[in-house]
Amino acid sequence: MSLQKNPIKGTTKAYGNLQLTGVVNINELAAHMAEHNTVFSKGTIVGVLSDLGSCMRELVLQGYKVQLANIGSFEPTISTKGEAKVEDFTAADITGMKVLFSLGTDFDNLLRDAEFEKTSTRAAQAKARADEAAELAAKLAALGEQGDGNAGDDGGTTEP
Repeated sequence: MSLQKNPIKGTTKAYGNLQLTGVVNINELAAHMAEHNTVFSKGTIVGVLSDLGSCMRELVLQGYKVQLANIGSFEPTISTKGEAKVEDFTAADITGMKVLFSLGTDFDNLLRDAEFEKTSTRAAQAKARADEAAELAAKLAALGEQGDGNAGDDGGTTEP
């Protein structure tokens, strides 16, 4: 949650903020997919997903829109500078290239299917983690002090 002030109306309201649960990398995604009754191993799935990325890049660079079933589509887009005349426009006027992703039907009704719960703010979570770390450090320091009695050490020297 965060409080945000409307600069025009001067009112302040509380708004929700989405907090990620985490990040799933390609290996974790492949392992998850392999658990869903597939005949393919995690390694096979990682290979396919890796090749998918490079093949999609190749096709997008060739000007293709890539449709991945009900996942969505990936369409190349460009940004350009304007020229006064059509004949003056060249490839040098292209200033950027991106890929526009459009959700497919697998992502319909996300709000309806999502489950939300109220959590503490990121600042409060960070403070709690810092407090836990300080508490652990204090406990470790106390254990270290207890062990500094040098048990078994008679203060003498040891001969080689």
